[in-house]
Amino acid sequence: MSVPYETAAYEPPESPESPEEHLARLLGRALNSFELPDETIRQLDCALAYDSSLHSAHYSSGLHRSTYRHTWLLADGRALTLWELVHNTASPANGPQHELYVDEEELRTATARLPLPPDAPELELPVTLEPAQLPEPRHEYLPENSADHARRLLRRAENPDAPSGELADLLLRTAFAHEITQAFGRPCRTGRTGPNFSLYEHAFLLTDGREISLWEVEHTATPDGRHMCEVYATEDAARAAMERRATSAG
Repeated sequence: MSVPYETAAYEPPESPESPEEHLARLLGRALNSFELPDETIRQLDCALAYDSSLHSAHYSSGLHRSTYRHTWLLADGRALTLWELVHNTASPANGPQHELYVDEEELRTATARLPLPPDAPELELPVTLEPAQLPEPRHEYLPENSADHARRLLRRAENPDAPSGELADLLLRTAFAHEITQAFGRPCRTGRTGPNFSLYEHAFLLTDGREISLWEVEHTATPDGRHMCEVYATEDAARAAMERRATSAG
């Protein structure tokens, strides 16, 4: 027998919500949203990404309650969670009510006050899921025109197999923050003998919390010694390109 919590309210929308849209939807349906601290709302307004998961669900004699964990990734790398309680114990005929709490202890207190039938221990069907954890970011990202940075990086790539299509479109639409780190070599400088090679990782944080990297090879292994930029979707492809260029230059 399935747990009859209101799944319709939690079906993903036709297009992915931004963290701001998801927060607005939660606040709009919560009966107690006015009780949430202003500081919490201000922090969530600047969130980079969010994750929602069912924490537990209980059904008994036509009454039900469900709890959801909504976690946002903030710009400073911290995670902030709101707990949502959904139940129909106040008026089963009028559909579920939604409440939001800033910590799990408040959630437990709110859950304990819900009226449940005396036969709940025999009929209650608990479902408990481990809440999904947002992965720790691998980089120290800065939200600074990141989609434009991806656009400029791809525009200056001279290799014909540079990333394009869905990957490029994803970065141009949803890159929210980025970090550049040097993985190999030194910056190319004029006046040095022999070709110069440098490898940079351009790591992007997307609005859905995913991390995607583009790998930039800068070198002077060209017939006239001019500076050239190539961009690849993987580090292996970038290093293989450097090896090919170095072999042909030698």
